[in-house]
Parts: sequence; C-alpha cells; structure tokens
Amino acid sequence: MTVGIGAAGPNAGLAVFRALAAAEAVGDGAIGGFAVFAALTADGRLFRAETQRGGTATLFTEGETTGTPPPAQVATAPFAALMSSGPDRPEPLFQFLAASETGLVTGHRLPNTPGPDGRPVNEAVLRAMAEGRSAEEALDLVLERAPLIDAGMIALGPRRGLAARNSQLVAARPDLGSAMFNAEGASVAVLHNAITPAAELAPLVAAVALGVMAPPHAIAGHAVVRAGTPLAGGDAHRVILGPDGVATLVETTDPLILSGRHVCAAIYLGALVVREGTLLGRTVMEPNVLVEDGRILRMSGKDEVRIPYARAE
Repeated sequence: MTVGIGAAGPNAGLAVFRALAAAEAVGDGAIGGFAVFAALTADGRLFRAETQRGGTATLFTEGETTGTPPPAQVATAPFAALMSSGPDRPEPLFQFLAASETGLVTGHRLPNTPGPDGRPVNEAVLRAMAEGRSAEEALDLVLERAPLIDAGMIALGPRRGLAARNSQLVAARPDLGSAMFNAEGASVAVLHNAITPAAELAPLVAAVALGVMAPPHAIAGHAVVRAGTPLAGGDAHRVILGPDGVATLVETTDPLILSGRHVCAAIYLGALVVREGTLLGRTVMEPNVLVEDGRILRMSGKDEVRIPYARAE
C-alpha cells in the first residue's frame, strides 16, 4: 500500500479526500486504484467507504452519480484517514485501516501484518490508544517491539492527538515521502512510498489537506466594484466603499496607471477595504483590470466583480 493520509481538525473528511485527489493528479506510480476511508464525527459515529479501482473517482457516490465529494456529515468530520494504492487489493479492504470510536490508524506498506503478539500492528496501535495511550505513545509501543515489520502508520483520535511513524525497516527505504503539518486546531500527516516525486509530493498533499481545515483567509465580506469607478492616487492601495458596499473610489500607489489606457492590477492584492472611515479588511482576490484615463472599464472581462476581503490582522 503506497499512501496513507490522516487529518484532525475542522472538515477533516473533506481534507483527506482532496489531499488524495491532489496526490492522484500529481503523483505517478501505485495510486488511483484501491482506496479505503474512515471518518469519526464529533458525536463519535464512524463512517467508512472503500473502492477497488479509481481512487477518489469512485470512492463516493450519490444516487447514480459516481465520483462525488464525501457527503456533508462525512466531509465535516473532525477526524479522518484513508489509504490508497494500485487496484485490486485483497479483501476485506478495511484490514488496512483500523478504526473504532477510539480513533483511526492508517499508513502505508502493510500495516495489517501481524506483530509479535499475532495481532495486526494497526489493530495493536488502536488497542493501545483504547487503553489510554496517545497516538504517539501507541505507535512507539508497537513499532519498537516490531522494528522489522513492513509498515508505517498514522494514528489519530479524540484526545489522542495525531502522530506518524515508520518502522525501522520501512524508514530505510529509498522511495519514501512524508510530511506532518500543523495549524491552530488542525493537523495532518502523510506517509507514502512507490509514488514519484518521492520527496516533493507529501508536503504538497499535506498542504492541500491543511488548506481545507485551516484556510489562509476567513472571508469577512465582499467589496462590489463596477465599471466606471474612478481611480485616484493614494498613499496605499484602497477600495473605498459606500454604505451599500459598492466601491465609490479605488486608490492606487502607481501613478503611471492614472492616465492613458492600461491592463493592470489597479485593485492590488491586500488593498485596504474602507467604509465610512472604518477599515473592514484587506482584499484576498486580485482581478485583472482595464483602466482608461482614471476610470475602471473592465475587471477580468466583467463590468462588475465581488472582491472578497478578510479581516485585517
């Protein structure tokens, strides 16, 4: 098995799904075949999904439609994990992803392999978590007893944290990728092998997941800018709004675009959004703007755009 992804945080179910889709789009190798998925909701319900071929393209369905995103109650789950690889793996597929109300254990290689006690090592990690150990403690306990097991695992769960570790055997492989990213209230881990690019893929996949759980910008509102809005010079990039939220003036620090005809970034990324003297935030989208003699003519081919802004830090 070639890739495992685990996430804890808001919308973790959607996060791991989109992360796998990113790996499928970019990676080359044993991917896009079987996938097994599990999610724990905030009230402790366990959801599962699986497919033998197609990865994210066949993992979820809605009615007669195949390849849909996870349903809302699954997408918003705060704990989720999956494993994927090439097609047609031995069934039952959930032998590769241990799951209970305690937590989830995914990974790569063969985490269903029995350990010294005869129990699959992923189930042993889950049992150690059920006994009260953290995800990290459970992984350490199991993998230190079985250093030559062909497995790398990611463990996570309520009040257990999130951790990832390869066995000593797997850690020596030349084709590994791994990443663990954290933001406030969100964590994600990725382990993979037999997929290229090896070193670069895991950070990308983890970043996609984290971006779902902890978006870089929380949208506070939208500034409406219309064709004909005047453009003036200023000491900062600004969008001045009227009481109705429609721009009455756009200010720029670039004097060269105030006369003549230009295709430019007149509404610059991070421009201050101000209404009646109050700073509302900064723009987080930058339209392509056509200006002529100090007035806006078009924005990204349109006469009107709604430019999102986030609260200024």
